Amino acid sequence: MHPTEIIELMIVGVVIMLIVIIATFLKGRWRKTGWLLALVILVAYCIFFVARPFWIDGQIDKKVQLLIPYLEEHYPDEEWTIFTVPHHKEGFKHRNPYYIGVVFENEPDVTYDYWVESKDNIYQISFLTNKRLEELDHLE
Repeated sequence: MHPTEIIELMIVGVVIMLIVIIATFLKGRWRKTGWLLALVILVAYCIFFVARPFWIDGQIDKKVQLLIPYLEEHYPDEEWTIFTVPHHKEGFKHRNPYYIGVVFENEPDVTYDYWVESKDNIYQISFLTNKRLEELDHLE
């Protein structure tokens, strides 16, 4: 589990525990309302925790579909491979899943990371290589 997930879990746990503790001191209908509120928060967080990776995958797919025409426009005669961060797997939770990596066929030892906000806002935000800056062919 990633530290941010642990922090989220702790915050939700503390909130639910506070509601349950307060509800135990209440009487009648208010006690039931407190228990119901704690249950609703627990169920909502469970749904969020399960659905979130799939939501991220959907957003990444949309961003990749926006990046492809951008690359075709800026590098018309080039071939490239697009890859994304496998955020479901252990060891990749620390990386931003919205960074989209591109490796060009004529420059296989350089990975360019792109950030896609919308169709008109696509940025090359970083690159990973052992080459010097002057040797990069696709630096924007």
